[in-house]
Amino acid sequence: MAFEPPGRLVRALGEAAPGGDDWLAKLPEAAERAVALRGSTVERVQVPGGRGSLVILVRLADGTPAVLKLAPARARPESERAALAHWDGLGAVRLLEPAGAEGVLLLERLHPDVSVRSLPEAKSMLEATGTLRRLWVEPPSDHVFETVAERTGRQADAMRAGADAEAVPLVDAALAVREELLASPPRAHLLHGTFRQSKVLAGERSPWLAVGPDPVVGECAFDLARLVRDRVEDLIASPSGGSTTRRRIKRLAESLDLDQERLRGWTLFRAVESGVRARRVGRPRDAELLLEFAAWL
Repeated sequence: MAFEPPGRLVRALGEAAPGGDDWLAKLPEAAERAVALRGSTVERVQVPGGRGSLVILVRLADGTPAVLKLAPARARPESERAALAHWDGLGAVRLLEPAGAEGVLLLERLHPDVSVRSLPEAKSMLEATGTLRRLWVEPPSDHVFETVAERTGRQADAMRAGADAEAVPLVDAALAVREELLASPPRAHLLHGTFRQSKVLAGERSPWLAVGPDPVVGECAFDLARLVRDRVEDLIASPSGGSTTRRRIKRLAESLDLDQERLRGWTLFRAVESGVRARRVGRPRDAELLLEFAAWL
């Protein structure tokens, strides 16, 4: 079978590493090798798939349905492997191999076309937050995961360098709130890192399970902040989008017993960071939506 990477993956990797990267060129051969090594039968490549990996639906030699996921080093697949091993199926997809070739993960098969986002909004938020709560556990004592301070430090440098004149006031506000939040951080947990409704899929052993973490260690409000802006297109299109966003922050903070102002602050930082990055890589529409959303905060 020819393993052609989906267009979404090609575009996303082009944004993240324009030129000089041969991972995509080597991907078909790597996928064939991963399938053959496990004696798997390929069902299909998941399309449109993710923005950072190739996902192949397979059946193992004993008939077990599974997923092979191949990701480049910059997507930190070994960090994902370590987090999934630590969660061991609690709230997240189960890792079927504790070790394997670098950048290749063998995972439990969920229902890849059914995410929690398919539910009505109120129900989807309830199920998403319930899933997220289960992921917030103590990190391993010897962990090597990136911290929130480290990750946002890298992002802050890129924000300063990439902000145009229009975005400067929002960038300044986001950087200032980051400094305030990091000055007195609450207890740190292992976090999903990139949690949103589309990262929660239907499963068999549990109704909903998280996939695709980019794990980080820090305060829970940082993790929840990305969920706040889910369905941002609908929020922007609504005449009451700003007030709806503020009510959502209050409701989510209360449901998970988090400080509302800390959640608002991390939501601001993450929205501005994403908006500046979207503009930098040539996605002006996404940038416009994200920065307008951030201005409400």
